[in-house]
Amino acid sequence: METENIPFNKILRRETRDIHSVSDALVNAKLAISFSDKDVWAEGLLIFYEIFRFLEQAMSANKESNLCKMYVNGMERTSAFEEDLKFYLGDDWKKNYTVRESVAKYLSHLKELESTNTDLLIAYVYHLYMGLLSGGQILRKKREIGKRLLVNSKDSNTKGNAVTDFGNLNIHDLKQKIVDNVNSIADSLDEDTKFKIIVESRMVFKLNNEIVKSIEGTNVILLKKVFIFSVIVLIIFMLWKLV
Repeated sequence: METENIPFNKILRRETRDIHSVSDALVNAKLAISFSDKDVWAEGLLIFYEIFRFLEQAMSANKESNLCKMYVNGMERTSAFEEDLKFYLGDDWKKNYTVRESVAKYLSHLKELESTNTDLLIAYVYHLYMGLLSGGQILRKKREIGKRLLVNSKDSNTKGNAVTDFGNLNIHDLKQKIVDNVNSIADSLDEDTKFKIIVESRMVFKLNNEIVKSIEGTNVILLKKVFIFSVIVLIIFMLWKLV
């Protein structure tokens, strides 16, 4: 695959466009319910917690690698995930926590890449952090709107949102630094390695889809919402007939 004269981040975007769209649709279908259901959002945090933690540990452990060059000050999310999980699940959430099968499979693949070719983990750092800085920010805003619409919600909009809160850091600047890093690294790589990173970029979304599918309870919650909506519509119709 010829990659000359095209920024590598644009190649990654082009080569993952189709599966990225599928992944976005799945995330929206699963996590849209999280705007009004904390349990679903907490599950979403749980499935990605281990993945982000692994990538951050890998960047720290492989200091002489290209992977380490992907690091941008302020991007780390492990402690933010733990803060949010503590908020939603309680102080002792780790006591009864076990990694689910789909997440274990994901981690196994990441560990294999770390032991064989850390350059390929660049795909995961790039897509997951860009996703958190893009779609993650959109989800955050939608959840904040959802909270304000809930009459009985007494939670501050800032609580339980640590993972998408980058403080005073500019989101656009963070994204640009990650883009600059991946493009700079790609300039030093041979075509074979770049091709392998592109292949892994598609695997990122495949593995993401598998762990997102494991989020439980969304179908039941959706059915409840449909039932409530149907009852409301029926009542309105009956009242209209009586007029």
